[in-house]
Amino acid sequence: MKALRLHGAGELRLEEEPEPRPADGEILVRVTSVGLCGSDRHWFVGAGIGDAVLERPLVLGHEFAGVIASGPRTGERVVLDPSVPCARCEACLAGLPHLCPAGRFAGHGSTDGALRTSLAWPEGLAHPLPERIADAEAALLEPLGVALHGLDLAHVRSGTRVGVFGCGPLGLLLVQAVGAAGGETIVATDPLEHRRRAARTAGAAGVLAPGEVAGRGLDLDVAFEAAGADGALADAIDAVRPGGRVVLVGIPDDDRTGFVASAARRKGLTLLLCRRMTPADLPRAIALVESGGVDLGSLVGERHPLDDWQDAFAALVDRRTLKVVIEP
Repeated sequence: MKALRLHGAGELRLEEEPEPRPADGEILVRVTSVGLCGSDRHWFVGAGIGDAVLERPLVLGHEFAGVIASGPRTGERVVLDPSVPCARCEACLAGLPHLCPAGRFAGHGSTDGALRTSLAWPEGLAHPLPERIADAEAALLEPLGVALHGLDLAHVRSGTRVGVFGCGPLGLLLVQAVGAAGGETIVATDPLEHRRRAARTAGAAGVLAPGEVAGRGLDLDVAFEAAGADGALADAIDAVRPGGRVVLVGIPDDDRTGFVASAARRKGLTLLLCRRMTPADLPRAIALVESGGVDLGSLVGERHPLDDWQDAFAALVDRRTLKVVIEP
């Protein structure tokens, strides 16, 4: 099989490797689509993310779908949950497996991800794909699950006034998910014009460039910081009403986030950090797309075969499109 491994910052190599052999409880999956995420960009550019650094050549990719190639479910189209919790630690036993410190996550640390033609993965994490969801679109179900988890943290419901600060694919999914939940995205911001256009299409009532928020009196109930940038967080804090919520979804380049404490303190804001998704969120995402509540196809910007990985990662690094999907 072919596998794309990260050997160092900016150094990917497409290699021939033996096909994986599923262990007990695992299935063999032929990978059909992999979405490139902002976290993959962090790994590619800096050979790490947050406090995790490259320890050995790593296969990236955690937003993935495929076809089962072993066992009684052979031939079934599935989307995979990339998180494998330990099921034994305090976080898991408390019902917070997405916060498991001992868990494995595809394309992170020492666990190889999906940028390869085949992989073995726990069968219990393979969710059936409805026919109406195309393979390329299925790669966006995991980030949609993250968006739904963010909405839960923020208590978004009918009538909630929301701002989304950062309109990459996750920010755009937040805009759509807010609308599906009955809320309204009052404002969305991004420095890139093509992302601002996409935010309008996704349902944002107002679209601005960063730094244009101050003094507008938006009085939002909830703000999502989805850029990983202090400027976006400053805009979020400025736009939220006293007593509102700010959810940090973006990942900063240098693993540090800062803000003016007095601006947040005087409003008595609640700051929450969104990490990945819960096990319930991927089935929710599938159902939401199947019902027509969210359009994933509008976010697929480019599709590339695995052999064309150089152009795919150039698109990711340059942010020249929306979601980049690789189809091994």
